[in-house]
Amino acid sequence: MYKVSYKVFFTEYPGHAAILADSIGRFLKSDEAFVTAVGGDGTFHEVANGSAEHRNITLGFIPAGSGNDFSRGLGIPKHAKRAISQLLKSMDQKTVEFIDSGRISQQGRDHTYFINSMGAGFDADVAKGSNESEIKSLFNRFLLGRLIYVYILLKLLFTYKRNDMEIWVDGKKYKFEKVWFVAISNQIYYGGGMKIAPDAVSTDGLLDITVVYSLSRLKLLFVFITVFWGGHAAFLEVWTCRGMKVSIRSDRKVRVHADGEVIGETPVMIQVCRGAVPVAGILKN
Repeated sequence: MYKVSYKVFFTEYPGHAAILADSIGRFLKSDEAFVTAVGGDGTFHEVANGSAEHRNITLGFIPAGSGNDFSRGLGIPKHAKRAISQLLKSMDQKTVEFIDSGRISQQGRDHTYFINSMGAGFDADVAKGSNESEIKSLFNRFLLGRLIYVYILLKLLFTYKRNDMEIWVDGKKYKFEKVWFVAISNQIYYGGGMKIAPDAVSTDGLLDITVVYSLSRLKLLFVFITVFWGGHAAFLEVWTCRGMKVSIRSDRKVRVHADGEVIGETPVMIQVCRGAVPVAGILKN
């Protein structure tokens, strides 16, 4: 039995979790603190951004959202009691994993950090539709929250307009026509369990880049099905690469998301921040 003192904060609006995490870091100054997010990947995204400049904060996560890709990729149990037990054991033994994050830069905006992945194009539109869908709460009520992504994807599949894109990876330029989306990943999963980057490692100091382009709508649907076991990488129209610095430009502005939260539009620049996020409660392989 672990005895720890704690304080509970409830979020009241989008972005509030980031404000709370930042306030905790400022209030405690140099004193060590554990800040645990209870929610989905969006909640953890906010907490990670709010604590990004506070080196005295170690993060924890208890999954209670619709996608929970962060917990899935890093060995945090999906059941709350088991996640809490693993977190408390990690805190007691002072076992903390320093995972990478990605930093997104956009002109006229503050930096945004992501833990799981970021994307530009179709997947950002799907993320927007998923977050704004009136039936998301209904899916969550029946423990089917991860299917909302699939539902919105099918809804937008036949109306999305593809774009030509220019991508720079560590100083080398690549051009792609009729791009559906670019995903930049820090770990394996996104979109509620899809293995978008099967070989990604959150502690290797590299970002895994996936570009899906020049596909018909019907073939994209087939490729989408294979993403759940990572089979999409075998298609000629799926390009993968690894790097530390990435920039994305498109022939017209397209939406950009970070950990499933829409944050703006292209162009964007992305850089890995190695070992920047201390997280307790991760099950090491």
